[in-house]
Amino acid sequence: MRDAAPIQRSRVRRSPGLVGAARLRLQSRAMFFAGFVALFWQAGLIGARAETLNGALARAYEGNPDLNQSRANVRARDEDAPKALAGMRPKASISANAGPEFATVRIPSGRNDYGSRAYLNDEFLGKPRGAAFNVSQTLYDGGRTASSVRQAESSVLSARASLRQTEQSILQNAASAYMNVLRDTAILGLRKSNVAVLTEQLRLTRDRFQVGEVTRTDVAQAEASLAQANSDVYAAQGLLKISVAGYRQVVGVEPKRLEPAQGVEKLLPKSLNESIAAALLENPAVIAAEHQIDVAALAVKVAESALAPTLSVSAQVSPQYDSFLGFPGSRQFSAQAIGNLNIPLYQGGSEYASVRQAKEQLGQARLSADLQRDNARVSVVSSLAQLETAKASIISNQASVRAAEIALTGVREEAKVGQRTTLDVLNAQLALLNARVNLVIAQHDRVVASYAALAAIGRLSTRELGLNVVDYDPAVHFEQVKDKWLGLDTPDGR
Repeated sequence: MRDAAPIQRSRVRRSPGLVGAARLRLQSRAMFFAGFVALFWQAGLIGARAETLNGALARAYEGNPDLNQSRANVRARDEDAPKALAGMRPKASISANAGPEFATVRIPSGRNDYGSRAYLNDEFLGKPRGAAFNVSQTLYDGGRTASSVRQAESSVLSARASLRQTEQSILQNAASAYMNVLRDTAILGLRKSNVAVLTEQLRLTRDRFQVGEVTRTDVAQAEASLAQANSDVYAAQGLLKISVAGYRQVVGVEPKRLEPAQGVEKLLPKSLNESIAAALLENPAVIAAEHQIDVAALAVKVAESALAPTLSVSAQVSPQYDSFLGFPGSRQFSAQAIGNLNIPLYQGGSEYASVRQAKEQLGQARLSADLQRDNARVSVVSSLAQLETAKASIISNQASVRAAEIALTGVREEAKVGQRTTLDVLNAQLALLNARVNLVIAQHDRVVASYAALAAIGRLSTRELGLNVVDYDPAVHFEQVKDKWLGLDTPDGR
């Protein structure tokens, strides 16, 4: 929030009217507090049916499109498990063929009366047709299927951790959006109240100018202060609109009747070291990276299975009609069972390259996990530092507000006896406004930082916050599909 710069002091001093100064002082206090409350009431941000922060978080958890998209992604990843299991399941197929066939036949039939070889010639139009039923079963594939199944399960666990990370981000963003609306509404109220006070100050200054108590310079200074105050109101209105739009994007509804909110400091560990230790174990990004290590390690096993022998059995039953040389009426039936053993010796070296590549990717996954641990540690330290800074700023700004109120009162009293000018009063008024704005910002920062710290640790969840929602359990959908052999319908996953 941009604050107006202090106005340059006028060189001309005049003693203000005692009655006007007293009236301005009373009106200043009344307008600041009455106008502040009135703005909240008109904006619909307080009232009997006020929306709480937990209510906004629950809305975001249930309806945020980004979160629902991440849930759908996890459900799609669940299907990798039955796909991997298909490697050791039987496979069956039926094939059929049919179509007309024209054929000519020339068959030796001995010798004719002249001793020459004789032939029997014939031609016919046949309709060969047939079918085949095939079934096969892999008995051993070098451990490829077993490794692929474990790899798919680790991938699913990684996706679930990423979903938890998304959930935390949405809850944290919703809390920030909620507090942004409260902050900008409060600041707008302060700015509007300041305009009301400066309007009255300008009126009194003009009245005093008419009776010769002040100069034209004092009037110009009051006018400049009011103009700057109006500009600040427009800027505050713009920031509030942006915050409302951000709230609508995350929560899904327009903000109405928002209650003041408190932080979640009571849910944080007692010390920084405890917070870091918890983050290294519970941060979803760290957990996802660790599961990715398992995925990469099993990818090495899958690649190595290409070097192992495979064993399978297959059977086929096949009736054929009109298929023997196309003769109409001919019939053929065959049934066979075959065992297949394949021992790879050398296939161009691609399988060796795949193994080496998988090992490099495993090393990359381990480095990525180290990076995520470092990021988690930095996030915890940073968010807790911001929280401590905000708490200290609140104490400092509360003292600043009290001092500014006392200073403004003193300046006005001194102005009564001609020891202060109109400019002194305006600057004191501006100092009090800035102190109040800074206090509102510090209170906002404290709540936001507490949510950020809880998210950095990995404990920003519906259960920890006590939200009145039905928790989404990604394990439900996985249990519904992991052993499915047939079916095209997708379960609901709840």
